[in-house]
Amino acid sequence: MRPGNNTIEECKAGLGGDGLRIRAKLPELIERGHESLTTAEKDLLKWVGVFFRKPTPGQFMMRIRMPNGFAASEQLHTIAEVSRRLGNSVLDITTRQQIELRGFTLASIPEIWEKLRGVNLHSLQTGMDNVRNLNGCPLAGLTPNELFDASPALFELDRILVGSDGNPEFTNLPRKFNVTVTGCLENCTHNESQDIALVPARAGKRVGFNVLVGGKMGSGGFTIASPLDIFIEPEEAARVAAELIRIYRDHGPRDVRSKCRLAFLIEEWGLERLREELIERLGRALSPGGTDMRWSSQADHLGVTNQRQIGLVAIGFCVPTGRLEAEQMSELARLAENYGDGRIRFTTGQNAIIPNVPEERVDGLFAEPLLRQFPHAPSPFFRRLVACTGTDYCNLALIETKRRAVELSKALEKLNVSNGEPLTIHWSGCPAGCGNHQAADIGLRGVRANIGGQVVDAVAVYVGGRSGPNAVAGQQILEAVPCDDALPDVIGTVIQNLELFKQVERDPAARERILMVPAGSAEFAAAPQDELIGIGPASAALDCHSDSRYESESPVAVAENLAVQVCTVDELRHRRQVRVKVRGRALAVFAVDGRIYAADAECPHAAAPLEEGTVENGCIVCPLHGYRFELTSGRCDTDPHLTLKTYFAFALDGAVFVDVTDSNSVRSASAQAGVML
Repeated sequence: MRPGNNTIEECKAGLGGDGLRIRAKLPELIERGHESLTTAEKDLLKWVGVFFRKPTPGQFMMRIRMPNGFAASEQLHTIAEVSRRLGNSVLDITTRQQIELRGFTLASIPEIWEKLRGVNLHSLQTGMDNVRNLNGCPLAGLTPNELFDASPALFELDRILVGSDGNPEFTNLPRKFNVTVTGCLENCTHNESQDIALVPARAGKRVGFNVLVGGKMGSGGFTIASPLDIFIEPEEAARVAAELIRIYRDHGPRDVRSKCRLAFLIEEWGLERLREELIERLGRALSPGGTDMRWSSQADHLGVTNQRQIGLVAIGFCVPTGRLEAEQMSELARLAENYGDGRIRFTTGQNAIIPNVPEERVDGLFAEPLLRQFPHAPSPFFRRLVACTGTDYCNLALIETKRRAVELSKALEKLNVSNGEPLTIHWSGCPAGCGNHQAADIGLRGVRANIGGQVVDAVAVYVGGRSGPNAVAGQQILEAVPCDDALPDVIGTVIQNLELFKQVERDPAARERILMVPAGSAEFAAAPQDELIGIGPASAALDCHSDSRYESESPVAVAENLAVQVCTVDELRHRRQVRVKVRGRALAVFAVDGRIYAADAECPHAAAPLEEGTVENGCIVCPLHGYRFELTSGRCDTDPHLTLKTYFAFALDGAVFVDVTDSNSVRSASAQAGVML
């Protein structure tokens, strides 16, 4: 085992390398009280699934281990009862298919553990340097779309790693370790972001697993797991996976925490050496990788799924962002008992499934009141919505996520920018990436941004991420979009142009905050190549102007239906209100309190020039008849029948841009590149 050189390694060394030994100190910690806990003690409590939360001092979180997301109604009733009586009645389904219990005190831990043990649950090894909850297809053994039922291999691996009382052999890893074991063909788990993923494969007439290794989220971004080029049969899967974990335990880096994942050992060793080490430890040869049998499509298992078992179906419910109250969990358990056989499955999308429902009972289940809160057929903006814990309870989060995620999805429903296909929209409150924001169509990562001299909650925006056989890491296109009223319009515009944004590529020579649409669109083809700065991740939108001179009457189009440069920041700062022409339209652009607004230049009442009007309390006042129009929405205070068309405007690298998309234009935006006007 490599020597360690960080504070967590020192914590473990103090307990002989076994964080589970903190259990023996629990009575002392309870007697002393939470105020006296040292940083080391707070970290060590995570080995037993107990988490100190800075946002709620004195109120802890417990992560309950639920391999494969399998649960029973009796277990949910117990969790709900404990949450009501000892916690704050707030529960979360996580992206690792388990439940987080919140709001309890240090003194209540022994009683909670006793209640959980009574229903075959525990919280051991769910945090810090352990193999976290094992993920698998929630419909394992039920869905007809699986090569085989992989859950027995998964549960055998959990027995080896943790068992019912913890296993010190696997409690001193260099850092956390994520594993997925699945036989599902529909990519319902995030295999490519796992340290180890066993995925369904066929080698000749044999069915089993291909092994992917070295995936991760956070610690520098989404690293896509690589094939180890071995095929293993289901009965040997647990042993092989456990041996790979031992290799990581013995040889993984233990210095800088951000460099302690399996991906970095592979970076140092290479896949060939890892494979050779595994073969040597197993004492036998391994077959080369088989044919990956997974489909290109992705499933969330919501709605009605016909099971293998004739006459039975599974019903998947959308639990928005995975958050539910204790009473809702009790009701979910009741429905599982009344309509199914008392079983419940949780998904990596933070949703819940009641399986084994007789077909003739489906209509009755759909009529239950809980389904108005947890629909089986949600809108495209809620169906695949995921959000991490956020600042409500997380020590690391930079912004509140769950409430904002719900609000954004509701706003997107009103904007009606979907083609009807569900979008994966994932929120992470910080770079740790617990919301898997780089594995989604639209990913939002929380940041804090200085806008107009004020530090505000904002998000970096990513597009084009996905897991599966053709996994892609989402690319950042926007650096710091404030979480204000304009955010839905910003994301709406991105959704409408999603395929174009997905083509964005990085150019190492480009400035990091600049985003360019790849050459190939009609207007790029017509632009002289020496005008292009390059391609890279963006803070706001697009820039293809390299000359410091600028003629506001002949703007350079950046990309069709996206953004057009209209003037310089200095010009707008000096004049405050300017008139420009964009594709034959006359626009008025305003600078107000560090924000930029754009609208049609002619008043819809009598065509007066609005750039000559005055700005009062967020409204432009027409210079001719005094009609008042809100700069954010275009609504007319004077005559409700009139509306002024407004546009998304922003500043970037000394220039001002306007999005002149005709439909669902963004109503306002901050100077997102940090330009103070």
